[in-house]
Amino acid sequence: MAGGLGTRLRPLTFITNKHLLPVYDKPMVYYPIKTLVQAGITEIMIVTGGPHCGHFMNVLKNGEEWGITHLEYAYQETEGGISHALSLAKSFADEGPVAVILGDNTTDADISPAVKTFDKGARIFLKKVPDPQRFGVPVFDKKDPSKVVGIIEKPKNPDNNFAVVGLYIFDNTVFDRINKLKPSDRGELEVTDLNNSYIADGQLKSAELKGFWSDAGTFESLFRSNEFWAKNALEKSA
Repeated sequence: MAGGLGTRLRPLTFITNKHLLPVYDKPMVYYPIKTLVQAGITEIMIVTGGPHCGHFMNVLKNGEEWGITHLEYAYQETEGGISHALSLAKSFADEGPVAVILGDNTTDADISPAVKTFDKGARIFLKKVPDPQRFGVPVFDKKDPSKVVGIIEKPKNPDNNFAVVGLYIFDNTVFDRINKLKPSDRGELEVTDLNNSYIADGQLKSAELKGFWSDAGTFESLFRSNEFWAKNALEKSA
């Protein structure tokens, strides 16, 4: 998912799409692509939009350099939200499950076990963060703290420090579920509402993401991501 206007990163995003900004020595979108490819997912659709969408072609080309065996692009004409962007991948999914990752999410976690064992429903990943109010925050079952019974989108006063990261696995019922969603107050089809529909049906599982994770959608998180990946690369070359 690499759409949006990246308004929180202006004036940088007057130049190009947010997801093509550098994180240390690579375009930001490389990191989520690497997460998918390392998990064995090499058929990828980039959903983008905005005035700089064509820049992806210059960076990714046919995807071979990045380990992609089949690369498609979809254009999101409006700022309709993550669930709306996902709806554009219905024909690409070809009635199978889909893994979804936001183009500004960077992680060194290995999600291949979750991918290989996925059967049905939805799988979300959680991570403790310093600013959970920026994300969807899970509500845990009081009797079973490992069970997520709801997700609250950007709560002002979160009950915990966990965030639902921008990485999901959905079965093919996801597209029918999206069709039943109603726009939020900001006029978007929210991924939180999509995940809550799976929870209502008892079809959602969660797991804590191990290792480093950060989005790069604000100047603070972009700096945090650059700092980690620069240090990571320098340690490997030492």
